[in-house]
Amino acid sequence: MGKYKKLEKRLDFEFDDDKLLELALTHPSYAMDNKCKDNQRLEFLGDAVLQLCVSDVLYDRFPKIHEGQLTRRRSALVCEGNLAKAARKLGLGDWLRLGHGEELLGGREKASILADAMEAVIAAVYIDGGFKKACAFVDRILEDYEAGGTDTRDAKSRLQEAMQRNGGSGPVYEIIDESGPPNARIFTARALRENGEEIGRGQGTRKQWAEEAAAEQALEKIVAVD
Repeated sequence: MGKYKKLEKRLDFEFDDDKLLELALTHPSYAMDNKCKDNQRLEFLGDAVLQLCVSDVLYDRFPKIHEGQLTRRRSALVCEGNLAKAARKLGLGDWLRLGHGEELLGGREKASILADAMEAVIAAVYIDGGFKKACAFVDRILEDYEAGGTDTRDAKSRLQEAMQRNGGSGPVYEIIDESGPPNARIFTARALRENGEEIGRGQGTRKQWAEEAAAEQALEKIVAVD
């Protein structure tokens, strides 16, 4: 192929249309600087493809667990942290097309940007190779399908239980800031105790992911105290 041959090898997928991969790697900051298309439409599609692929695998592999458990497993697999982890293993950050400002801010290491790019790449694989190849790709990059003995719940669920374990109330979440251009919003959330004490703060390109990041930080603090 061309300039993405090394990345394709890491992805274990060769694109017929390498422009799809290039688009998947194009952050809105680059698109704004260079007046070209960004990866957000692919990200939207990739999220749906990812959800379906993971749901299909979980439904097949775990015939005895109920809907609620399946939902929690899926949430843990498709969360921002897990997608960013997959992106880092693939070295996706090195290939991102970022605007100058985002580059200076360390965008190649930001979990939110890596997770969005990972979803966009999933969509690119789906468009180029079809649903079966997209699911095979998702199956390769994700981990812990079989983590039956570990806590696969999302951070918000784990924080809720941790805070209620001793008779306390669960956390309250607030979105306290929105920044960035309309097509690349960054949300900041905080997790609070019932008395208003802040116990965690996090950011994400979606409100849900920002709250998850805040819950993760809160969990670290609670564990440290305990």
